[in-house]
Amino acid sequence: MDFGGRYIVAAPRVAVWAALNDTAMLKAAIPGCHKIAWSGADTLDLEIKVNLGVVHPVFKGDLALTGIVPAERYTLTGRGKGGLLGLAEGSADIVLSDRGEQTLLVFDAKGGASGQIMKLGKAIIGNSAQKIIDGFFERFGAAMGAEVTPLPVEEDASTN
Repeated sequence: MDFGGRYIVAAPRVAVWAALNDTAMLKAAIPGCHKIAWSGADTLDLEIKVNLGVVHPVFKGDLALTGIVPAERYTLTGRGKGGLLGLAEGSADIVLSDRGEQTLLVFDAKGGASGQIMKLGKAIIGNSAQKIIDGFFERFGAAMGAEVTPLPVEEDASTN
């Protein structure tokens, strides 16, 4: 399953980068986040209660950051176990670029799941995941005190 989007953040790129690496900001922005903490120079441990519509599993797992170019890009790769529901995993490329005094944030993610989660159906999981992503960036902006504007699909194509 693929997810993503492009967002204009009304803040300089360096500030957006700092916020993306601040666990307090991330915890405020991730719905259902019970815990997120650095466990190494480029790894995070996390625990998130996810709303998948009919069920609300708690996923415990970790995130690894790779391909890090400070204030420009990294790839997040995560894997979480949702108890009896099975395993969810995914990766996301996050790229930041200047857009005047603001920042263009491009988020491109791929995810998958196994076990009982897949029995819920891709449509439910896909819709829930995209809502989580959109909600994350809205709350992320609020946490850092910057307006975040999703770009419409039409503008997406013209910014390549």
